[in-house]
Amino acid sequence: MDNILTEANKLVNGDRNKDYGSPLEDFTRTAKMWSALKGVDFTASEVAMFMICIKLSRQTHQKKRDNIVDLAGYARCMSLCKD
Repeated sequence: MDNILTEANKLVNGDRNKDYGSPLEDFTRTAKMWSALKGVDFTASEVAMFMICIKLSRQTHQKKRDNIVDLAGYARCMSLCKD
């Protein structure tokens, strides 16, 4: 089993880019949708931060390795979203 950071890096840089686009593309699309729904401008970086909050909430409810891997992955995604 990979360490958490290696696993997160594989997820961020692997097939997900082919499936969903780069983190910047994917999170920018999401930010536009959230902005339209809420009438507030969101950025791709903010999407990553909110996703981190979701994973922290889930980890508080039930501790799972997947949550920690995803936290690291979303932090990496946030670093790729230069908006």
